[in-house]
Amino acid sequence: MELKNHGFSSNRGLLARMLQWVNLRPEEVERTWMMFAFYTTVAVGLRWAEDSTVALFLDQYGAGQLPWVYIASAVLGAGLVGLFSWLQRIFPLRWVIVAIVPCMIVPLFLLVLWRWGINIPAIAMVIIFILRLWVDACYVVNDLNTSIVANQLFNIREIKRTYPLVSSGLLVADVISGFSLPALVKVMTLNQVIILACLVVLCGSGILFLLTYKYRGAFPSTPQRDISEEQGSRHRRLQTPLKRYVWYLFIFVALLQVMGLLIDFQYLRELNANFGNQDLASFLGLFGGIVGVCELFTQWFVSSRLIEKIGVFSTAALLPITVGFLLPSAIALLSFFPAIQEKTVFWGLVSLKFCDELLRYTFVISSGPVLYQPIPEEIRSWIQTLSGGTAEAISSGLTGVVIFSTLWFVEQYLPTSLQKWVFVGETVIIAATCLKVIWNLRSRYVDLLVLSAERGEVSAATVGLRVFQQGVVKALVETGNTADKSACVELLAQIDLQGAAQVLAPLLPQLAPDLQAKSLEVMLLAGANPAYLRAVSPLLEQSPATFNPEVFALALRYVSLADVNADLSLLERYLHPQHHSLIRATAAALLLRQGTTIQIAAATNTMQQMLTHSQERERINAVKAFRESLDLQELRVYIPSLLTDKSLQVRCAVLEMIAATRLEQYYSILLAALSYKSTRTTAILSLVRLENNALPLLLQLATNIYKPEVVRMHAWRTIALIGTIEAQESLWVNLETSWGSTREYILRSLIKIGQQSENQNVVLMLDESRIEALIKEELQFLGEIYAGYVDLELINSLDNHHTNERLISIGELLQTALLEVEIDVKDRLLLLLKLLYSPAKIQAATLDIQSESVLSLARGLEILDHTVKLASKSVLLHILDRRPPQEKLQRLIEHGILEQETMAGNNKQELTIIANRLRKLISIGNLLSDWCLACCFHFAQAAHIRVSSDQILVTLRHPTGFVREATISYLSVVSGRVIQEILPYLKTDPHPLVAAQVQELMKKSVR
Repeated sequence: MELKNHGFSSNRGLLARMLQWVNLRPEEVERTWMMFAFYTTVAVGLRWAEDSTVALFLDQYGAGQLPWVYIASAVLGAGLVGLFSWLQRIFPLRWVIVAIVPCMIVPLFLLVLWRWGINIPAIAMVIIFILRLWVDACYVVNDLNTSIVANQLFNIREIKRTYPLVSSGLLVADVISGFSLPALVKVMTLNQVIILACLVVLCGSGILFLLTYKYRGAFPSTPQRDISEEQGSRHRRLQTPLKRYVWYLFIFVALLQVMGLLIDFQYLRELNANFGNQDLASFLGLFGGIVGVCELFTQWFVSSRLIEKIGVFSTAALLPITVGFLLPSAIALLSFFPAIQEKTVFWGLVSLKFCDELLRYTFVISSGPVLYQPIPEEIRSWIQTLSGGTAEAISSGLTGVVIFSTLWFVEQYLPTSLQKWVFVGETVIIAATCLKVIWNLRSRYVDLLVLSAERGEVSAATVGLRVFQQGVVKALVETGNTADKSACVELLAQIDLQGAAQVLAPLLPQLAPDLQAKSLEVMLLAGANPAYLRAVSPLLEQSPATFNPEVFALALRYVSLADVNADLSLLERYLHPQHHSLIRATAAALLLRQGTTIQIAAATNTMQQMLTHSQERERINAVKAFRESLDLQELRVYIPSLLTDKSLQVRCAVLEMIAATRLEQYYSILLAALSYKSTRTTAILSLVRLENNALPLLLQLATNIYKPEVVRMHAWRTIALIGTIEAQESLWVNLETSWGSTREYILRSLIKIGQQSENQNVVLMLDESRIEALIKEELQFLGEIYAGYVDLELINSLDNHHTNERLISIGELLQTALLEVEIDVKDRLLLLLKLLYSPAKIQAATLDIQSESVLSLARGLEILDHTVKLASKSVLLHILDRRPPQEKLQRLIEHGILEQETMAGNNKQELTIIANRLRKLISIGNLLSDWCLACCFHFAQAAHIRVSSDQILVTLRHPTGFVREATISYLSVVSGRVIQEILPYLKTDPHPLVAAQVQELMKKSVR
């Protein structure tokens, strides 16, 4: 397939190209760069403060005292996170996140001033310890704060693209602070550097204030304790899966923190052994700068694309795999070489720290906020505060205890040469545990997304049969709504028809008459069984004059059919007129089936009287019982008159009787009944009862394009309801040869079959490769739609000589019609996915994608991203997203689904392109909607575009009247001679619009 390239890809501006390089969309730019500026500014200040306080701490205490920082940090961090969470319940979220940064910096500023003004060594040592502790706490709160702001500003799909850029602010800060800190410490003391850092952080908080003010609508206006009753109910429904997910998320964050602190301790321990005070600060700055450059490149150009390519969890797993297994193994191997053995551990730990920083602050930090998106928005930031912040605080404290314990153990029991390897081994164990948690977290992520969407479907396959039967018994016995109990009986019949009698028979005496009748009908569908005669017979002991006639008639039928030695003379007494018509008809039908010659004659006479009775109820009950008289021709002569009976209920009863008695000469009546809304339901049930006998007729009706659309749709649905192997095979065969709405009807029918547990294996008749081929066909068709839309944009660039207001108006109308066709194609793509993956997940995604909410759309795309495994997944997600047709067209080209052809841009060639594209659209008119095809001819008429005679002839035979009308109108303008030749053949057109148009044209020709 060839595609004209109109230059929208080659002539983009510099800004558009830059956005493409960093994988960002125009509507996301402002929010992203303001977040980036805020995070970078704050991170620069915190990094200066961190490196300065680390140098002061190591100079004063040494690396051996670092575990005390971890333990104290856990206590302080847990307290601050608890305070942060409590503040969100007292004040609106926006107030909290803006105020928290300055509130954290002010104590740091005061501590530095206090240490500067006090010369007492003991107090100075305590202040240094507190400074180191408080900077760590500032980091925890700032990272948590930034993540919460990002989750409020961006949806689940946007955050994958934008947060890598936002979080790269930390990397830019590493570069800036890393290369500037050595210069600062030459002209300033470390105390002065910390004061400067505090001022820089306050500037960053000012940017955050402007950001949250500009986008204040993204933040809740009430404290999070004020949750509505409806939201509370929703949270209760999600409580169990949400708790499990949050628990795994808590463990994941904690393990990452433990792994990072273990690496950090080993790294700083080696640095302390090799550097002094000033040299250590300079090395930390230079190391941070180098790492920052590498991280920055990865974050800007690799991170977001890799997350979209392999997923959030695969990228998050890179950290434990690399620093937990690959690098420790490399360090162990290098230690066996004597030439480099002395520096192996030092450079090995520097490399380990390098990879940890690189992966942690690119892939992991970019994935972090995404993991909180499945949590309902109303409680997301609160849970994020508790799970994220608390996990880091607690894990820091536990890591400190573990390090102290390990140091004591190795010093007591291990030689010096092996002591360092104990920490490496602990890092490997933590990494392995982290990988296991990531795997479990991944399995619950999509499930929680589906539950958060409050969508999904429950099939019979998910119901435990014994438990369900017990539930039906409980529901029928207890007090409740009769309609609900009736629905339970129907569901039982669908799930376990053969076992239904075992459940229902003992309950018959306790049920209300309506439920007794419903239960007996189900038991008769399964076949009368002598084993349940004792349960049914008592229903006949009461007088039929005082008993429910429907229940009595059904019980009479069940007993007579189940008891092979039944006394048929007892049925004769029910033929008398004093009995209810339903009981008389039932007794007559049973005698016609089993009675003697005399009994059959009496029953025939009774049936004849009822079939011609003036009362509607008499005729209905006679027809219902008539289905039992299979061979009596004298009764069948009444069928033609009954089919035209003035009573709808009588006519419906006749349709049911035709199916029950297999009267082939009247099968066409059942098909005709599909055309009328009043008889459609009865006709469908009757055709389903015929099973394979109805298939040829239904297929002939469903594939006849001249039949009404609604009739064809119900024909396909009826084939699906038949559900036999032959019916399913016919659906699969027609699926691959059909297009448009027909394919959609077949897909819905196949999905309906697939939802039944007993048919799951049959649904797999069409393998994944063939379904993916169908998806590719739909994508290629979409390419034609988008190409047509883009080509029509050229109308606005033509000279006024070639365009007019009417042409532009019709062009816009055609573009709208093309976008409506796109909606239909996207619906079919989602239906195709339901054949391959969980219908519940795809249904949840479908409803979210069709929602007007941008947040719902993002959630739906995320569900598909973690469910679909096809090679075309990325282009599918882009097509289903709300992007311009030009962008979608370019994506189809990039994935090789369409071919690209360059062109020059002069006016004449643009006219040719539009004409060629229109002819291409008309050539695939069977794929377009009727309205879109009609718009094509109206546009061809206005633009005087030549269309081939073959295409015109095909369209003149189109089943839709307004399409024929558009074609005739086109011919009347572009070819007066041809229209005069064909007018005589068109004057008998059944559509009044076309007939009137032909008459008008014939009058003009006479003049």
